[in-house]
Amino acid sequence: MKSDIKRNCFLFPGQGAQFPGMGKDLWETSSVVKKLFAEASEWTETDIPKLLFESGEDELKRTENTQIAITAVNLASLIMLKDEGITPDAVAGFSLGEFSALAAAEVLNFEELFPLVKKRGEIMAAAAERLSAGENGPGMAAVMGLAPEAVQELCEKSGLELYAANFNSPEQTVVGGTHEALLKGKEYFSTRGARRWIPLKVSAPFHTPLMEEARQEFAEHVRKLVFRDPKITLISNVSGKTVSSGTEAQELCLAQVISPVRWTTEEETILTLKTDICIEAGPGKVLSGLWKKTGSEVPCLNAGTLEEIENIRKSYSS
Repeated sequence: MKSDIKRNCFLFPGQGAQFPGMGKDLWETSSVVKKLFAEASEWTETDIPKLLFESGEDELKRTENTQIAITAVNLASLIMLKDEGITPDAVAGFSLGEFSALAAAEVLNFEELFPLVKKRGEIMAAAAERLSAGENGPGMAAVMGLAPEAVQELCEKSGLELYAANFNSPEQTVVGGTHEALLKGKEYFSTRGARRWIPLKVSAPFHTPLMEEARQEFAEHVRKLVFRDPKITLISNVSGKTVSSGTEAQELCLAQVISPVRWTTEEETILTLKTDICIEAGPGKVLSGLWKKTGSEVPCLNAGTLEEIENIRKSYSS
């Protein structure tokens, strides 16, 4: 019996949360997770357990590997929580994590989702290689100390090919742009109130218009699928708001490739839903860390390991 928890929201992490060996305790313990990984291996033509448990850090962080690996662990966490009787009332996912949210909301089933995520990873990896050819490829940087809205406005006024990409927290926004734009961006933002400018080691300017070619290629695969209406509340990266239909979810799935992740807006939406608890369903603690920066009293618990899931079960039964 739930104590005073009436409404939850599951948060699914994205690329960057991965680490070698993630999900192993879930796989060793649960026959349902074993079945999921076996089926996902068939659907993606990839040995998922080998990828998760035998890969080194460098192999795992390759985009084409990372995306199916994180999705597998996100969904393993989801089904383990469901086995404990803890089902999501609302879902949101950060970037790649939004695809796990689509599955949790039953917009796509697992068999549809895994091949799509694999294709997304391959397209993103190819785009990164194409864009980074030569010494002066585009990239990304974190802007610290300015509100997300201010960063976006400054990008738009800069006259540079510089775009807001991830609204991570009230004081941290990631921008993406061309090599020239990033070189000029540090001085541009520092003279307009930014506390720090941190170049990021990423392979491409994800979630910016510079990824348009990748969006077009991905569209060929997204359009082949039927996106169903969400069975539970689904929150979008692109709008930061709830998604009303499968048709809308499909369009947002494509727009996400070239649009910023409005995570701070999603967090605001989650709070308007009168959420009592958030659960980070997947590896790492990135999203729970970002949640703390909201200042909300609503807790965000981690559910990436067997021990963490057991602790959540106790929270529900106490």
